[in-house]
Order: sequence, then structure tokens, then C-alpha cells
Amino acid sequence: MFKSPIHLISTCLVSALFAFGQNASAESILEKVKKRKMVNCGTTMGVAGFSAPDSKGNWSGIEVDVCRAVAAAVLGDPKKVKFVPLSGQARFTALQSGEVDLLSRVTTWTLTRDTSLGLNFGPTVFYDGQGFMVRKKDKVKKIKDLNGATICTQQGTTSELNLADYFRANRIKMKTVVFESNDEVTQAFFKGRCDAFTNDTSGLVAERSKTKNPEDYIILEKVISKEPLGPAVVHGDDQWFDIVKWSVFAMISAEEYGITSKNVDEVKKKSKVPNVKRLLGVTPGNGKSLGVSEDWAYNIIKMVGNYGEVFERNIGKESPLKLERGINALWTKGGLMYAPPIR
Repeated sequence: MFKSPIHLISTCLVSALFAFGQNASAESILEKVKKRKMVNCGTTMGVAGFSAPDSKGNWSGIEVDVCRAVAAAVLGDPKKVKFVPLSGQARFTALQSGEVDLLSRVTTWTLTRDTSLGLNFGPTVFYDGQGFMVRKKDKVKKIKDLNGATICTQQGTTSELNLADYFRANRIKMKTVVFESNDEVTQAFFKGRCDAFTNDTSGLVAERSKTKNPEDYIILEKVISKEPLGPAVVHGDDQWFDIVKWSVFAMISAEEYGITSKNVDEVKKKSKVPNVKRLLGVTPGNGKSLGVSEDWAYNIIKMVGNYGEVFERNIGKESPLKLERGINALWTKGGLMYAPPIR
């Protein structure tokens, strides 16, 4: 069939516009972050020790520091982060749509999220498990004592699914009351609308620590799940995924080598250890491989700290939560924290 010159021109224009659109949409997350000079980080709407703003809007928490570490690696400034509070249901849509560059929001790494939701999970920054908080006066000692109880939990979370699975498998009757936000769940529990509150154990500890009389509440000893919590990014941008995961690994490696925010300058100047020199950018190459400056890891350690420092000030002995390291200790001390060689 004969095509007129006008038709051919139109076809070429459409093809050109389509190609332009493809090229425009192909802009990497790293390029977008560098252009806007800001990392957009999805966080909780407020979980003490993990991600929560104070009365002045200043964010803190172990997962907040993951976002700051990425900003330090990419932009050389941990303050270049825009924190976006997200509900349990909204968090994945925000990440998939590009509203946020990464999600660092007490999010459990699961097969479904890793595949059908199109997410890539970075290293686990806190190994947790789902537990139950009850009122001391109710004299609940074990989960089976909750038969017939009303239990509050957050909608769109692994806690909601784990709760249903566990009680069904163990033939324990209960009534679930779900809320969109964690604040709504905790308020409902503390106002007596439910007999128990289920969440990651760390989250329960965080909420109990904010009450006037923490001793009035008990967290049951048994946990019913594995909850590896860590940052997540979308499929399709391997370079950005590499930056996020190696930012976490840099903090873990720094603790393993005994490098802290206080001694990093001295170590950088004096260390003869090849891996330490690579980590701190004295021996170049790692930065180029990631697409960032050679001092990317030095910036993280200097401005944010190693993993141990981040843990202690946010959820460890230096914090109101006072959590033990437990399985979140380094692998050299019987824990699960382990980083591949940075070389």
C-alpha cells in the first residue's frame, strides 16, 4: 500500500516522540537524585527507634540513618533526605510510582514482595519477630491464653497475615481489629478496645516505652514469625540497588574493622590494611564501580556512623528502648550481621 509523504513524516514524528519518551523515562534513579540533590525516602508514620519525627520535625531512627547513609554516599551530605511518611498500605505504591527512591520503613523481606510486587530488598538492618503485648492485669502468660480475645493490628502488614495464619494453625479463636496506621492501633490498645496488640517485637517495645507506666504492659516471650527488616527499592535499576545495599554493608564492615565516626580520620591516615584502605577510598576503585565518589563509605562512617553506633543510639543501650544486640550482633560475636568483602 502506497504511503504519502505526510503519512511517512507523521510516522517518523511519532517514532521520534516515542523514542524521546523512552529515553526520558530511562533516566536512572541516581541521575534523578543527583539532579534534585535530595534522596526521597519512604518512612513510617512514627515508630520510635526506627523512624519517627520529634516535635520540631527532626527525624531519627535506625532506618532513618539508612536513608542518611545513602545520601552521604551519593551526595556527600546525610541531611539531603526528604522523609515521606507512608502507611502500611501506601508504602509499596509510593515506591513503585517513583514518589520515593527507597523504602526504609520496618518492611519485612518476603518472597511475594520480592517478586510480584517488583521490589529488591537490601541487607537486613534488624532481625525481628512478631510478638504480642497485653495488659499485666489480664494475667495472660502465653498466646493460647488469648483464645477468644480481640487483637489489634495494622492493615496491609505481614503482622495481619501472620496473626491469621498462626491462630488458624493452632485452632485458637480470636477477633481481629485492623487499622490503617500504627498510631491508630496503639491508641486502640491503650484505650482498651482490644485485649492484645500484635506487631514486630521491637515495635511493641517502642510503643510501651512511650507510656507513663510501662510496667503495666507485658510482651509475651514467644514470637510467631521471622521479620527481617531492611530497605527496599524497585526492580530495574541495578546501580541504585547496588548503592543502597553497599551503603548498609559499609556500616557493617566499619564496625567489624573497629572504624567509628570518631576514629575514621585517624584510621584513614594510618591504616595499612588493604581492605580498610579500599573501604575508606585510600585505594580507589570502589566508588567508580558504584558510580559515586571514592570517599562514599568514608562519608557514611564519618557523618552517620558504623552499624554499631547507629544501633546503640537509636534502639540500643543509649536509647529509651535499650534493646540488646542479640542476633543483630556482628557474625564475629554470635550474631547475623555480616557484610561481603568490599573489594
